[in-house]
Amino acid sequence: QVQLVESGGGLVQPGGSLRLSCAASGSIFRTYVMGWYRQAPGKQRELVADITSGGSTNYADSVKGRFTISRDNVKNTVYLQMNSLKPEDTAVYYCNALRILFGVRNTYWGQGTPVTISS
Repeated sequence: QVQLVESGGGLVQPGGSLRLSCAASGSIFRTYVMGWYRQAPGKQRELVADITSGGSTNYADSVKGRFTISRDNVKNTVYLQMNSLKPEDTAVYYCNALRILFGVRNTYWGQGTPVTISS
């Protein structure tokens, strides 16, 4: 079992920055692929970025060059640094932990943290 708690969301002006954090507790953090997803009103949840235990990263095209995902396997925390924010980045951001081990898929979600980009 993995518990995920996000923090760092808020209201920021276009062009500003935010740093989201997701603290994980429970199972072995380093064995999970950690990801950030977001869901805007009326839209489906979408992948923003994810990072493997070894540090390989993957980004949605819409955030490449602006967002950076990182993880600290000692602190059991994953981060999302968001720069050059745009109004279209407004959404609830969710932390996700995913592991597929011996064919068994385990995935966990945080409660979400809202991000609003507005002047």
